[in-house]
Amino acid sequence: MTKKAERRRRTFLRGHQAERLALLFLLLKGYRPLARRYAAAGGEIDLIVRRGGTIVFVEVKAREVMDNALTAITAVKRQRFSRAARVWLSRHAWAEGKTWRADAIFVAPKRWPRHLKAAFELEIS
Repeated sequence: MTKKAERRRRTFLRGHQAERLALLFLLLKGYRPLARRYAAAGGEIDLIVRRGGTIVFVEVKAREVMDNALTAITAVKRQRFSRAARVWLSRHAWAEGKTWRADAIFVAPKRWPRHLKAAFELEIS
């Protein structure tokens, strides 16, 4: 396996591990899972969870340094994320009357995950 392929594999596995940790973290906070790794319209949402009347679309970012995770959600990523959220909402009519939010969970080694509510605006309309 080439160095590039090995690095890609480690990054992929770290991302999956971060998503599992983020889901556990959210479960402990009273959220209930609706979907994991939802992909549609060229975008992907790591986690979709619900707590009460709020549907939360979650982007999970794992980085070696927490500050790097905080800056990892680019404008292009937000657009793709919002497109996928629009598709999910169009396929789940029951969610129409709920509150929708885009959160982020940042994961770094030897640190508690950081949950940023309303990390960015969903471009739904």
